[in-house]
Amino acid sequence: MTTRRNFIGGISAVGAASLVGGNAALAQDNDGGLTPAPLAGELSPQQALDLLREGNASFLRGEQTRVLTSAQRRLELARGQSPFAAYVTCSDSRVPPELLFGRGLGELFIIRNAGNTVDTVALGSIEYAVAVLKTPLVVVMGHESCGAVKAATQVVTDNATFPGSIGPMVEPIIPAVLAARNEPGDLLDNSVRANVRRVVGQLRNHSDPLLLEPQRDGRLWVVGAYYDLDQGAVDFFDLPEGAE
Repeated sequence: MTTRRNFIGGISAVGAASLVGGNAALAQDNDGGLTPAPLAGELSPQQALDLLREGNASFLRGEQTRVLTSAQRRLELARGQSPFAAYVTCSDSRVPPELLFGRGLGELFIIRNAGNTVDTVALGSIEYAVAVLKTPLVVVMGHESCGAVKAATQVVTDNATFPGSIGPMVEPIIPAVLAARNEPGDLLDNSVRANVRRVVGQLRNHSDPLLLEPQRDGRLWVVGAYYDLDQGAVDFFDLPEGAE
């Protein structure tokens, strides 16, 4: 019988044989673009987070980062992937992680849905990134003016209802709105951050050993972030102990 350990081990062996990328430098290349990231297994969680911060700073400066989509890069990645971060974020068209961080093909393992919630499919995707691809960092990012979170606030404040599957889709966000409704400031903005903290807490404390064990060992961080649509800046506001 195939056990979970055998399954993960088998896929890992195949993945290890096909990893690509090598020890690329973290610095920018001569053209001002970011160089390919090192393999996920060669990065600490802090180094992976620093790569994202570096990329967002470059984005804010308006620099033309080299898009890592060359024919040679595609051929390399056809043999395997080693993304340095798994990124859970909203489906909103204004929030594309590769652009916000100046990254290219094969570097971010992205899970997107309205409201950056984590259901069974999303959780399995994150577990695959960590257990099989050895990704050292998971980021959960909300954003300014999130439509899904706004719908959840309308359920709480106005008893609103929504057609089709929109209502059930925003149900997991409602506890975050309830937690934020007595906080000073803007309810929507507070709810977006509360929703990020809720998902981060789920992944840090109430998930499978596939995620809990590497966190205990310091091989994995789960980080919460907020993207400001007006400014273009990403605020990594919910960090694990020891993160900088």
